[in-house]
Amino acid sequence: MTITLSQSEYWELWQSTENAQADISKTYQLPVQLGQGLWQEYNLRDGLNLGIENICLKENICVKQGPREHPIEYIFEQVCCRGKTEYRYTLCGSGLAPKEIYTRYRETAITGVNVHIDPALFKAWFGVEDNYLPCFDQLLRSPDTKYYEVTRPQNAAMQMTVQQILQCPFTGVTRCLYFESKMWELMVLILEDLSQEKTAIPLFACGLKEDDIERIHYGGKILREHLQNPPSLIELARAVGINDHKLKIGFRQVFKTTVFGYLHDQRLERSRQLLAAGEMTVAEAAAAVGFANRGHFAAAFRRKFGINPGLYARQKRS
Repeated sequence: MTITLSQSEYWELWQSTENAQADISKTYQLPVQLGQGLWQEYNLRDGLNLGIENICLKENICVKQGPREHPIEYIFEQVCCRGKTEYRYTLCGSGLAPKEIYTRYRETAITGVNVHIDPALFKAWFGVEDNYLPCFDQLLRSPDTKYYEVTRPQNAAMQMTVQQILQCPFTGVTRCLYFESKMWELMVLILEDLSQEKTAIPLFACGLKEDDIERIHYGGKILREHLQNPPSLIELARAVGINDHKLKIGFRQVFKTTVFGYLHDQRLERSRQLLAAGEMTVAEAAAAVGFANRGHFAAAFRRKFGINPGLYARQKRS
């Protein structure tokens, strides 16, 4: 069964379970018709909000969202679905969020950290006028310009910082200060990740039009979501709305690798995450990311990570 709601209807269901605390936090219970779990919200200061989510869905949920002005936002999620675990983050800049439908699927457990930052606070914190970075043009768009969005796997430093937020040992004012320090730490880790030469995220890309860059990034997203059965080069080009020649050039400029090279790297990274989660055998992890031959998978895994996948899995379980 799929439940389709407008954004306001979805939020009204959450608000009906609100439990306001004595400090700056509120706790909401996931409505029973959707599943079980909690959403905790912290208004740390004007323009800085933290949400912590721990839910398990029993129905598919489609939320319809209309065009809206959007702050800077990042989301770190651990998503567990049918034995598979994925660690990812999404960064959205300020600007215009388009009309869209957001879908979450049944039998999915989600633990996440969600942060909203007012653009004025971001500018004040980073000293944009005095410490300009090229990425600020993408992160700080006008309210009538579509916002920038990117989704990537979490690295180890990010996962550690997220866990520190989820397991915060403090209370009261000390907890608020701790949360805020970790929120800015995650923002720094995101900017560092997006500036790495290997990833070459569009924040710093040159030589392509802005619209082309976003289409290339969308192509990367499609590949990450279809590792087991990816589209062909022509199919991918059609899906993102550019020709295959520009797609190949764009992947080299944006991701510093070919389309196949990007797919190959993402398959190996996802397989590493699956093995680290301890929920799959080597053969199951290889098949889950699209490797038909276990021997080819093991050789590719060793080349990338310097260790046999079986040994890696055993080390993570011990």
